[in-house]
Amino acid sequence: MSKPVVVVADPLPDAALEPLHGCEVRVCRGSDPDALREALADADALLIRSGTRVDAAALESAPHLKVVARAGVGLDNVDVAAATRAGVLVANAPLSNVLSVAELTMGLILIGMRHVVPAGSALREGRWERARYQGDELAGRTVGLVGLGHVGSLVARRLAPFDVRILAHDPYVPDAHAEQLGARLVGLDELMAQSDIVSVHLPRTPETTGLIGERELSLAKPTARLINTARGGIVDESALLAALKEGRIAGAALDVFEIEPAVGNPLLEFPSVVATPHLGAGTHEAQERAGRQAVAAVVHALAGEPVAHAVNAAALRP
Repeated sequence: MSKPVVVVADPLPDAALEPLHGCEVRVCRGSDPDALREALADADALLIRSGTRVDAAALESAPHLKVVARAGVGLDNVDVAAATRAGVLVANAPLSNVLSVAELTMGLILIGMRHVVPAGSALREGRWERARYQGDELAGRTVGLVGLGHVGSLVARRLAPFDVRILAHDPYVPDAHAEQLGARLVGLDELMAQSDIVSVHLPRTPETTGLIGERELSLAKPTARLINTARGGIVDESALLAALKEGRIAGAALDVFEIEPAVGNPLLEFPSVVATPHLGAGTHEAQERAGRQAVAAVVHALAGEPVAHAVNAAALRP
């Protein structure tokens, strides 16, 4: 009996692949559509990260494919509807990076308030500008969390020792959960108007795309800072650019962008904008967790067992 063929289209930690010892593991460059389609010709399972796009054409080239497992949270690069039509299970690793994203959020809040990036750049250029980069303490401020799911909740817990007031906007979260985290649920307008820091922790959906736009930013304090470690497109970048140009908010810290890579994005021209290249899940620990969870999905799917984080299992049931 031949071994199941598992195609690994994006780099994954070797330790995460160990449970596939009973499979034939093939590596391909998933960013190359032709190479991907060729590799999928006799594949039973596909392991990806963000660099591989699994569209209808890729799925049509994979007549034996049973499962696509994404070692990460977002499924923007997978046509889940096309996979469902093809009878292919799609799974992700939704909790693999939540701690890493929460920790990055805390770092971006603190370095933004203390002007760490521009002050460090000035020093490297030979300028000792202590007075220019006088910052602000986090204690006593109001932090607004737009989204109080897994990441938002972890951020709320990490904010508690800083003696801040926490507001949250999340229509799907009960008051009791917010209260347990020391947060008060409010409408988005109230959160924008009262917060010194607004931090976004939502998935990107048709409902959340452009959620923080011109009207919402017009409500913000001129001293407010906006943090986005969730998904590009939730914050309207044109509206944010205008608010920064006109001094209607003090700054932003962005790990995600509408178009990535964000090289040449005009937001990067502002010294008050701290920018990182989508590093939220970029820790060794998160990558190993994501890889292990995706591999576990493949192993269970190939064995005909339930897959914990399958996103279309209900649609595939007979």
